[in-house]
Amino acid sequence: MNDAMLSVATQFKIAPWLEPLWDSFDLHSFPSAVLIHGQAGIGKFELAVELAKALLCEGGEGPQSKPCNHCEACHWFDSANHPDFIALVPETHRKLLPHGQFDTDADSPKKSKASQSDGDGEAVEKKEKKNISIEETRSAIEGLSIGSHRGGNRVILVYPLEMLRSDSANTLLKSLEEPPSKTIFILLADRLDRVLPTIRSRCRLVSAPRPDRLIGLAWLRDQLPHIPGLKASDADIDAIYDEQGGAPYDVLESLIARNNKDEKDELTIALQASRYLLQSMAQGIRINWLDAAEKTQKARYSLLLATMQRWASDLQSVSQMGLPRYYPKHETTIRGLAQMVRLPKLLRFWKSLTQARRHENHPLATRIQMESLLSQYQQIFED
Repeated sequence: MNDAMLSVATQFKIAPWLEPLWDSFDLHSFPSAVLIHGQAGIGKFELAVELAKALLCEGGEGPQSKPCNHCEACHWFDSANHPDFIALVPETHRKLLPHGQFDTDADSPKKSKASQSDGDGEAVEKKEKKNISIEETRSAIEGLSIGSHRGGNRVILVYPLEMLRSDSANTLLKSLEEPPSKTIFILLADRLDRVLPTIRSRCRLVSAPRPDRLIGLAWLRDQLPHIPGLKASDADIDAIYDEQGGAPYDVLESLIARNNKDEKDELTIALQASRYLLQSMAQGIRINWLDAAEKTQKARYSLLLATMQRWASDLQSVSQMGLPRYYPKHETTIRGLAQMVRLPKLLRFWKSLTQARRHENHPLATRIQMESLLSQYQQIFED
């Protein structure tokens, strides 16, 4: 996430569609562990950070007046120096924390050993960036045996929970089973089905809703003036909103990435690959699946799978007399393809996509996986 996105996320901490969820929290009688789950890009991380700040706030009369933003604890939190706030996030997500809690400079003592490696260590860095390391988890958990620094609550935020490696998840589980006094775990997951059942059972589950389309689009248009140089037509915003599955924060990040035109940016690569993938799938039985796999292999596999799933979902909906949800601007093309599709094969293709998503973070090789799936996609139009 770039600086423009950070400034917006800082200014607008709780999205309007999440305000009822915020009002439902009782800060005076808060459970030792909550698991907030919901679609990625809807603002639940920003909600969780504000919740952590409120639980550590030492001012304010009642729960609705927290965080007060005036007490010493709030100032420490905003400057990323609160001793009783621990965030366990992979390197790729650390800029989401208040003021970039983790320094990204090469000389920073908080930078992981993996990211300081060069040469042969490059592959290790890329692997570590996507996971919360066992070393960080153990270090955080071991420190819980010591009382909180300020005598109040201590908050541990973990995001995304499903990205915990098995060893890290087991370490966390031990603390959830016997939580230390005044220690609160705020766990976040984009995919609840990937969280260990033993962890889920020890948390209060909180579902974060996706906004109504009109509310989400209105919020997006309110944010654009706060981002210097960003211009987007209403048609572009509407199209990207649908393509991103109605996740306003993801849409905003996509608009910023497209505006910056950084060819090396991961999101820019993903957007270009997604558009090429859609163009290829729109060809139906004439798809050149080898070419499509070659041209999109540099993008993150999970994002490519999401694009294929949304396209397949629209195909299935239209073939059963419904309307396209994700790609309404391609409705004419989708309707044409829906007349040729063989529904049993489409359902089998959908099952293959669902199975692929279970292992999307550890594909054997993106290109090989894409070739297999796109070849199967071509076959759904064959007798």
